[in-house]
Amino acid sequence: MTDTLVVRGGHVLTLDPQLGTVDADIRVDNGVVTDIRPGLDVPGARVVDATGSLVVPGLIDTHRHMWEAALRGTGADDSLDDYFTFTIGTAAPLVDPETVYVGELLSACAALDAGVTTVQDIANIHDTSEHSDAAADALRASGLRTVLAYGHSPSSRHTDAPAPGALSRDAERMRNRLAADGQGLLTMALAADARTDEAVTANWRLAAELDVPVAMHAMRRPGDEPPLERLARLGVLRDRVTYIHATGYTAEDLARVRDTGGHLSIAPLIELLMGHGYPPVLDALDAGLPPSLSTDVEVTVPGDMFTQMRTALAVARHAGYTRAAAPGDGRPDSPRVTVAQALEMATVEGARALGMEDRIGSLGVGKQADLLVLSTDRPGMRPVHDPTATVVLQAERGDVDTVVVGGRVVKEHGKLLHVRLDRLYERAAAVLHRLATAHALDR
Repeated sequence: MTDTLVVRGGHVLTLDPQLGTVDADIRVDNGVVTDIRPGLDVPGARVVDATGSLVVPGLIDTHRHMWEAALRGTGADDSLDDYFTFTIGTAAPLVDPETVYVGELLSACAALDAGVTTVQDIANIHDTSEHSDAAADALRASGLRTVLAYGHSPSSRHTDAPAPGALSRDAERMRNRLAADGQGLLTMALAADARTDEAVTANWRLAAELDVPVAMHAMRRPGDEPPLERLARLGVLRDRVTYIHATGYTAEDLARVRDTGGHLSIAPLIELLMGHGYPPVLDALDAGLPPSLSTDVEVTVPGDMFTQMRTALAVARHAGYTRAAAPGDGRPDSPRVTVAQALEMATVEGARALGMEDRIGSLGVGKQADLLVLSTDRPGMRPVHDPTATVVLQAERGDVDTVVVGGRVVKEHGKLLHVRLDRLYERAAAVLHRLATAHALDR
């Protein structure tokens, strides 16, 4: 089997400011891009024919609760309060390692099928070491590049934790296991959400000890201490943090995230559907803090980034038009958010949020070969006047012909290659039957 791959004849949106958009071939050796130029002749290489297609860096989702794919669609009409009542309060306590494995693998396959090559899995279900191992096993089997943000279910209690909501030392075992993984596709973070000051402090100190990034749900709500003020008061505010949602943030909050080296993950569709608050896409851009994008929960929304890019673009444009209609309200007039910015949120900014901008998020020599080939054969994809606009506003999951992660082809000619989907679907049906029998899905 050759370790050299050539993606031939595509219209390549590199998202590298030096390379731009070019008609070129891409050479990949041992998972790394080694050349981008027309007319590459590489005898013996595996060839992906991208003639007439768009080639795009792999899309990046910086916040997804992947285990919940086993419950996909069960929260279609839920508000945020409903989600906590039913998904977290009723279903999560009955989730066993098999359910975790099935959900994680389903979510990973859905991601890859849609051209998402990297996901930060906010894995708030690591309630035993068996749950943790099931998640890691599923992700490794999928071939998805994943940041496993280790966390506990909000309803769980742990005798080995220093305070309710604090993370157990099993996180250290998982960090060591992932570090020893030969593929290099799985890395570690901590999902550091907690209720008490003691637990917050313990979680953030653990992240520092393990030298891993932090992910944190961080909405600002009336009556609660603002998240960033709490972290500053506890003396744990640091860089390498993904602040999730950030709804309700003031300009001062956003500046503080920016100035402390943090990043945002905005899940615009779920924020609108469940009532988290208005997605702060435009406010973040005004603060010089371009956000990354995310799916959040597949109990309610689809696991693709085309949906998120379009929703982010729509809410940012709407916010800009609203400002223009209300001059003198103290907020700056903002330039119209572009399709190019939306695509960057799902690629370049996702890589920056995860601290991986030197490896993924754009295509260039020395970068990991994470990419997707979008077919333009469907009537809805023609004519391609502006390739960026085509990706953001016209493309769908079904247009994703080929997906490559770290130089490995994981989807080709519209089909996933390395997972027995029929067996996975059988296991998913069994999981759903068990949960239904246990009344975990009752309303």
